[in-house]
Amino acid sequence: MNQPSQKRILMSKTGLDGHWRGPTLVARALRDAGFEVIMIGMANTDEIVRAAVDEDVDLVGLNIGGHIDVALRAVRAVNEARPGLPVFAGGTVPPHAKRQLEELGVEVYPPGSQLAEIVDAAYRLTGATAPA
Repeated sequence: MNQPSQKRILMSKTGLDGHWRGPTLVARALRDAGFEVIMIGMANTDEIVRAAVDEDVDLVGLNIGGHIDVALRAVRAVNEARPGLPVFAGGTVPPHAKRQLEELGVEVYPPGSQLAEIVDAAYRLTGATAPA
């Protein structure tokens, strides 16, 4: 059951690749940690922004899959529609793309990042309290 204090995280893929293992594992870890996860799958910038607004989420998670231009557009559009809404990203993120995203305030978790590290970031970015 959704509790009033439960934080909501929107998860989306920005590319049309078929790699779902990473986003699925991250979504499961976040749910297991007590977050409500809204998984919208592959989405364009407008769909991501609409879902971030309509679902009144506390955090946006993007799986990049190497498509940095789409991710950058999505981050900028989310920042415009919901100023201050934190965004984190993961997936195949080349070093130049990681720098570009970090310049926009996005935390980036490339392949090899630990699930515990991502969950800790979700707690910090949403202001949620980890269970004792």
